[in-house]
Amino acid sequence: MYTPAHFALTPEQASLALRAGGLAHLVTPTADGLVSTPVPMYLDEKRGALLGHVARSNPHWQAVATGESLAIFAGVDAYVSPGLYASKAEHGRVVPTWNYEVLHVHGALIAHDDVDWLRAQVQRLTDRHEAGRAQPWRVTDAPERFVAGQLRAIVGLELSVARVEGKAKLSQNRPEADQLGVIAGLGASAHAADRAMAEAVASARPGAVE
Repeated sequence: MYTPAHFALTPEQASLALRAGGLAHLVTPTADGLVSTPVPMYLDEKRGALLGHVARSNPHWQAVATGESLAIFAGVDAYVSPGLYASKAEHGRVVPTWNYEVLHVHGALIAHDDVDWLRAQVQRLTDRHEAGRAQPWRVTDAPERFVAGQLRAIVGLELSVARVEGKAKLSQNRPEADQLGVIAGLGASAHAADRAMAEAVASARPGAVE
């Protein structure tokens, strides 16, 4: 991934993003071309791998890779108009751009067709995303016979983490006045994605409290 130094995540930032997990776009190169599937994945730090699962009917788990697979995690993103920049009024030499956060995780992909492995993976994935809810749902809340049938319908995936690349393009290359214009302009937007980007740009500024 092309990553200018001012947009690169530090190792600590990349590690935090990796542990956050979420929905990954998993891409695997094969002799027949690229295979891609959106997959919720999380980091198993002991295994040094991202874990997830797909439907058994999804041919991705049977794909014979010709190289490393790639899991892409997308963070916040938003269009940035030149009209938000103070530089527009000063000299007009500005153009539109797009701000975004992204994490690329490279590694070998392994399929797991073992019910016990799958049960543990599904329970852990569920517990992560149900945490904080007033009444968190547990896998054991469903009838065991039903759960067993669901587990037979999926196959586990493990991406052994070999390399991580993180990029956060958050107006760091713009003058301070332009950054403040982006924060104010997107922060006043009616769109949640714009407001989230305003917060991200603010947090990326030197001296910001994380």
